[in-house]
Amino acid sequence: MSPATTPERVSLRPRVGVPWRTSMEESKGITTKLGYYFEAVEAAGGSAVPISLGLSKARLAAEIGDLDAFVLPGAPADVDPALYKAPVHAKTHEADANREKTDFGIIEHAFASGKPVLAICYGCQSLNVCLGGSLYQDIASELRTEIQHSKDGLPADAPDPIHAAVIDSRGELAQLAASCGIEKHAHGFDVKINTSHHQSIRDLGHGLRVAAVAPDGVIEAVEHEPHKHWVVGVQWHPERMKDDALSGMLFRALVQATRGAAARR
Repeated sequence: MSPATTPERVSLRPRVGVPWRTSMEESKGITTKLGYYFEAVEAAGGSAVPISLGLSKARLAAEIGDLDAFVLPGAPADVDPALYKAPVHAKTHEADANREKTDFGIIEHAFASGKPVLAICYGCQSLNVCLGGSLYQDIASELRTEIQHSKDGLPADAPDPIHAAVIDSRGELAQLAASCGIEKHAHGFDVKINTSHHQSIRDLGHGLRVAAVAPDGVIEAVEHEPHKHWVVGVQWHPERMKDDALSGMLFRALVQATRGAAARR
């Protein structure tokens, strides 16, 4: 066990790896949106550590081996459809190969070592594809929903759209919702979430279960079914909902799960 992963060290401030959102942002040092993730991790009691997208396979393995948990952030890129054996849709954004290989390396390491993962927006889609799932490449044209899931057509500085979602009454997210005082109904927990994604999960990756859906059926959250390993993916952006109890609880739950995982190793 490396010094970074001893239960004593993790009990203080777990080191949570956060890959850069895109190769372009890393090359230009743009941290405007990456900073939201760092702030959320730090507020939850963790220590955020940036992960470069330009590392060799060996160097990436060495760096993530010394980290305790991971947050996979959103990104303007789309996962390459070739990775889930689909033709490229006309609305699909350009892929970022370095981000893909970094996410996949992190996910494989996290599953092999039992380290917790919180996957957000693009990160949730990346998680699903890495585990063998597929995506709707453009919600608006493929599902023709009336709910606005993306910021397409809105000014760049416009706030994120907000819509309803229902959290399934089982699993990790349900426990977090209950702990926040959200009322449980027969169908689950009703919540309001922000949204900024034009793609979503189609076929679930191996071991994932649906944890939340929008009223139009778009999958808004997933969890890894064997609950011995804390893995949660959400399509919304909890890092940008600073006054929302559930969003803050998500990051605190990641840190708490990290401490628990370290104690068991």
